[in-house]
Amino acid sequence: MNLFDIVKLLSPELILFITGFAVLIVDLARRRRDDGRTAAIVALVGLMLALVAAISLILSGPSEIVASTMAVDLYALFFKVAAIIGISLVILASIHFMKGRSRYLGEFYALFVFAALAISIIASAANLILVYVGIEFLSITSYILAGFLRNNKRSEEAAIKYFLYGASAGAVMLYGMSLLYGATGSTDLAAIGQVFTATGNQQLLGIAAIVLLLAGFGFKASLVPFHQWAPDTYDGAPTPVTAFLSTASKAAGFAVAGRVFITAFPHFVTDWTAILGAVAMLTMTVGNLTALKQTSVKRMLAYSSIAQAGYILLGLVAINPNDTFGGLNGLLLYIFGYLFTNIGAFLVVMVLERQNEIYDINEYAGLFKRAPGLALLMTLFLFSLTGIPPTAGFIGKFFVFAAVVNQQLLILALVAAINVVIGAAYYLNVVRYMAFRESEDDTPVTLSGGLKTALIITAVMVLVIGIAAQPFITWATESVNLVIASGM
Repeated sequence: MNLFDIVKLLSPELILFITGFAVLIVDLARRRRDDGRTAAIVALVGLMLALVAAISLILSGPSEIVASTMAVDLYALFFKVAAIIGISLVILASIHFMKGRSRYLGEFYALFVFAALAISIIASAANLILVYVGIEFLSITSYILAGFLRNNKRSEEAAIKYFLYGASAGAVMLYGMSLLYGATGSTDLAAIGQVFTATGNQQLLGIAAIVLLLAGFGFKASLVPFHQWAPDTYDGAPTPVTAFLSTASKAAGFAVAGRVFITAFPHFVTDWTAILGAVAMLTMTVGNLTALKQTSVKRMLAYSSIAQAGYILLGLVAINPNDTFGGLNGLLLYIFGYLFTNIGAFLVVMVLERQNEIYDINEYAGLFKRAPGLALLMTLFLFSLTGIPPTAGFIGKFFVFAAVVNQQLLILALVAAINVVIGAAYYLNVVRYMAFRESEDDTPVTLSGGLKTALIITAVMVLVIGIAAQPFITWATESVNLVIASGM
């Protein structure tokens, strides 16, 4: 039996659980010797083993419910793979960025591993109890990560705001779950869906539960009006944490929303798609219009991530089980491409923040002259966020927009198209500063090995998904087929 066979026998969750504690143990042994580097390497090795386990499960095409709580299917595995890859890139880039900023870097990397475990649990949750436990587990790790720089007032403020909003959203979501249990006598998502479909006379209670649950899911995905925490938290948290919160953590919110709404509320599909359509329009518009006014690139990307959540949500609004552009596969495609795009953009911010303490857009002037490679990569990521081909962002937008048009949601499509134009204004404005504005600072920019590797991976994947999209389209489509079939 080789290593691959051994890993295949283990679940990604078990590997991540063991890895998290292994990181802590290694850090205790070597804390005073290497400033957390060994702990980071152990975390990366564990994440890669979990990735291998997840991919091996994908190749076997599973579709089962374990212990009536966890779904082992292609839909869950898609989000597990995305989360593990995203968190691995963040850790790789953090090794140099976080060096010397804290005495507790082992705990920093362990928390990222536990966050990957939480997202894996959320993606597989087929029971309301596990949904709540997974979301709270992810929230707790995220609160700590946001405030990890304890001597930084902005980091502390970010964590406090995140915690207060998270506690409120979690309580509202839990009340929605209690309504569902009281109405159906079950916490199993499939059983809840069967009860609602059989009775067909609890319309108001079902809609109330949907709205209350959306508070918790929308909080994780930073959807308007549950987004108030995001700008200050993204801006104040350490930049690697911001990259994580805006991508992998956000994906968890969409993963659980998709499974819960499709499986537990098939009878209310007309109602929740209408509610989500309104939320998507608000999210896109508020995020883009507020981002237009920002002078800090990091804060601009924070509001941009809110707007991007609105675009992603279009996939769930336009769900259609009988169409190639069925919406949900577009949602998965968008999330996977956005993962590399947004992490890449924040990595560039990380490089400039670490070396030159550059935050404002004016300080990006002349970057093409000082660091042409870095500026070119930032341009690629901004083009992808805008939706310009041949990038991953274009493929994602094409699929969710096509789904909206196919569903004849023309007003929603028009609002989305207008927002794309608004987004292009502030994305391309950064490119204008980098390319056409002169700068008095001619200090060259240097990159660490980890950051350089992470940047290359993200840039290559943005282009690969945009140019050779078919394998990713097939993967996304196969990942949603069984979830839609079981729910609708």
